[in-house]
Amino acid sequence: MDDMFGGAPQVDVDWYPHWLSPDEATVAFSALVDEVPWKQDLIRTPGGIKPLPRLTAWQGDPGAVYVYSGIRNEPLAWTPTVFALKSLAETECEMRFNSVLLNRYRSGDDSMGWHADREPELGTEPVIASVSLGVARRFDLRHNETGQLRAFELTSGSLLVMRGRTQHDWRHRIAKVSGLRGERINLTFRFVRTRDDANRSSRAAE
Repeated sequence: MDDMFGGAPQVDVDWYPHWLSPDEATVAFSALVDEVPWKQDLIRTPGGIKPLPRLTAWQGDPGAVYVYSGIRNEPLAWTPTVFALKSLAETECEMRFNSVLLNRYRSGDDSMGWHADREPELGTEPVIASVSLGVARRFDLRHNETGQLRAFELTSGSLLVMRGRTQHDWRHRIAKVSGLRGERINLTFRFVRTRDDANRSSRAAE
């Protein structure tokens, strides 16, 4: 982590820059390019409806529906490489994930703007495990109150886990990088509260 401002608020993350070996990361990247049914969604912007500046896919257990930026994601079945990475991430984080958002950045022109993952179905303090493969990209976090920044260079095979109040107190992004060539795939594993989860909680409270 680049501590660019001494005494700035600390972000609640776990950082594993060499979580996978270079060979494991290369094999996983190649497999995901082929096995994942990538798509490009449309989003509504102040300038009109435009293509999302990256390719995406959503996989998960049945019922793990996720809505963000007006896009409703119905889970596709786990593909082999994604499921294997999920199992590794669950072991590392000591928790269960039931879904994953995959983002494929085709060049430095693809990006993700400032946002926080605060959808109700993620719960109050979600744990989100972010696995990066391919070309390294800078991941910025900005504190909501102070504007202070934290940055990580997300190298191929790295794992960054956001915990606690990270989604409440910080926003994050992947900025455009002019002239950058090469692709990056990112997998953010998470637990989405499903309708069955809600029903079980309701019965337990009765």
